[in-house]
Amino acid sequence: MSPQLNSVTLNGSRIPSAEGDNRNVQMDLIPSDMIQTIEVNKTITPDMDGDALGGSVNLVTATAPQKFRLSSTLGSGVSFITDKRILNGSFLVGNRSKNKKFGWMASASINDTDFGSDNIEAEWDDKFEYNTGATDGDGEPVLEEVAVNPYTKSFETRKYLVQRVRRSFALNFDYQFNSTNELYFKSMYNWRDDRENRYRTKYEILDGEDITLGDFTVTNGNLTSFPAEITRETKGGINNNRNKSRRLEDQRMQNYSLGGKHLLGTVKTDWMVSFAKASEERKNERYVGFQSEYNVFNDNTDTEFPRMYAVNPTDETNYGNFEYDEITEQYQYTEEKDINALVNFEVPADFFGNGTVKFGVKTRFKNKNRNNNFFEYDLEDTYPTMDLTGLKDYTNTDFLPGSRYQLGSYVSADWLGSLTLVNGEAVPDEFLRANFDVSENVWAGYVMTTQQITNKLGLMLGVRVENTSLEATGNRIEDEEELVGTITDKNSYTNVLPSVHFKYTPNDNAVIRFAVTNTLSRPNYVDLIPSLDVVTSDEEIYVGNPDLKPTTSTNFDLLGEYYFKSVGLISGGLFYKDISDFIYQFQTEIDADLYGAGTSGYRVYQPLNGDRASIFGVEVSFQRNLDFLPGFAKNFNVYLNYTYLTSDAKGIRNEDGEERDDLDLPNTSPNMFNGSLGYNHKYFNARLSANFSDAYIDEIGGNQFEDRYYDQQFFLDFNLGVTLSKNLRLYAELKNITDQPLRYYQSISKRTQQAEYYGRRLTFGIKYDLY
Repeated sequence: MSPQLNSVTLNGSRIPSAEGDNRNVQMDLIPSDMIQTIEVNKTITPDMDGDALGGSVNLVTATAPQKFRLSSTLGSGVSFITDKRILNGSFLVGNRSKNKKFGWMASASINDTDFGSDNIEAEWDDKFEYNTGATDGDGEPVLEEVAVNPYTKSFETRKYLVQRVRRSFALNFDYQFNSTNELYFKSMYNWRDDRENRYRTKYEILDGEDITLGDFTVTNGNLTSFPAEITRETKGGINNNRNKSRRLEDQRMQNYSLGGKHLLGTVKTDWMVSFAKASEERKNERYVGFQSEYNVFNDNTDTEFPRMYAVNPTDETNYGNFEYDEITEQYQYTEEKDINALVNFEVPADFFGNGTVKFGVKTRFKNKNRNNNFFEYDLEDTYPTMDLTGLKDYTNTDFLPGSRYQLGSYVSADWLGSLTLVNGEAVPDEFLRANFDVSENVWAGYVMTTQQITNKLGLMLGVRVENTSLEATGNRIEDEEELVGTITDKNSYTNVLPSVHFKYTPNDNAVIRFAVTNTLSRPNYVDLIPSLDVVTSDEEIYVGNPDLKPTTSTNFDLLGEYYFKSVGLISGGLFYKDISDFIYQFQTEIDADLYGAGTSGYRVYQPLNGDRASIFGVEVSFQRNLDFLPGFAKNFNVYLNYTYLTSDAKGIRNEDGEERDDLDLPNTSPNMFNGSLGYNHKYFNARLSANFSDAYIDEIGGNQFEDRYYDQQFFLDFNLGVTLSKNLRLYAELKNITDQPLRYYQSISKRTQQAEYYGRRLTFGIKYDLY
């Protein structure tokens, strides 16, 4: 399910998101070696946040050890796509005082990786226009529309080169006054730098008014050649100690929490206050582009690997014919702050048997804002053609989508980074509508009881109430680029979320659980902004929707578990979600200038609430040490997990306003599988892990032909460890053995919209642990 449907917390405190357009948490900001345990809850209880429609994940950092501990890691590796090194290191140190009351733990880690990706992208259409040569009564050219077999109206090759440096620090304390009173402080600071260069070639069919009858070829309904505009573009940044001629994305996340646990007579109390902040900053992000026009062959014989290339091969490398298009520099900053406070009380209460009553309150104050700008620089007189700049050839026969794609030369990142850009012209339509300020306050309270009705049957019953108040401010703009003020919309709503859980234990090895719960998912902030964004260059319009409702769901879960006498278990479950007001992206093409002069024919995107949706799923898991096998085989272990989903969505409308009945709920994969085969010995361990997820609809188009799907993926990883002594161990890991790309397709699986390859990655190193 979509990541935004899940609740992700760090030590029980919500993790803010640095993403500008959604609530998704950057999980790769937090290194795995800083996490002690991961608590996963598929069904939530009233004392948990209600916005966890897909479930809840709590990341728990390491706490103070019971005695002195020192742990460290030093490693390296290689990204095979770039053949460049990987460096990583970490340490953890902690101890307790002699009287065991005061404990502390400090840890840090760093990871420096040079990697990249090779990418192709395409946009498909089934019609095009050409200029008949005639004019209408207003003197405008008469265009003729021709229906053809699906073809790529635009095609791109992209080469990404990325350096990612991630640093993390944690410092935790706890003080145990006595057996009934404890205080703790936990903190974490994560800082990630992504330095990126991108080299892109884009082929795009000319507008119909620029194509005449003799300019194109249609063979058996296939549009095989036409005139195109070709853009060669370099993305980079200023040449300084931070950017290093690359686009620098500086992401940071910090979390600080103070809490306590107390026992006052028979009353258990716990409380916590926390502050968290996430930010993303991009300074001096630069783009340079040069354009040419020539005839291209449109090769769609293999729709999985489409291709455009020049009819005259010399056009591809005649950089003197690529004319100045633009040089731009932009700044982006997104920030989200969270303040949380909660208190819980638990007292004995025997309504049906031994049990307790638990109740509490929680509040969360959240603010998210984005502040971007964008400048364009006119250097056409100085660099009228591409050959007058500094060029670098990126042709590589090992380009992962295939050697048939030859990149050629681009303006070098060093040349772009060395430019002194002054007297730029602001381009307000590139950033004014992207800027916003949103405040969201959540007040919640709950009461629940846990009762052991019989020796075998337990009950948990309760209700949670959450009130959400939101204030969103966007810019008021006229004529796309004139800022005339701001506009603010307010909204509030209250959700009542009852739940009931049953737990039946027929014997010591088996557990059966049944739950009925209610959850919600709040809209993305950017969707709530009262904004209008007209992107003239792409003929697209993005409209906000401050009236969006939260998605709500009533969930039914049935789960059975059986634990083997030796280590292992088998489990299976059924679940059903009855969803209301899910959110989808509506698309339509307008036939009038509804959003300003010349906007007729533009495509409009706006988030809307659908009516109802449902998800039914089956999940089975098996985990077992194979210690019943003879000899060395007894050291093997196996883990298998399979989930099947089927979904249905109602209330999604196409570009003509008609309801579509052919869609699953977006972002729900129908088949998912995880498995591993491991071998554990006193001096040696190894594991082969597999992960499969089926294709699913990712973005709903204006009609079925325009729907975008996320393709199925199959990953295979291998890791091993060798124990040299009680304190010293070697490790190695090979990731993405299958060289699995990230792939999207349009309408049908053979019609590639994007295929991005990352290559394999090998890491190895040494770990030392003293305790």
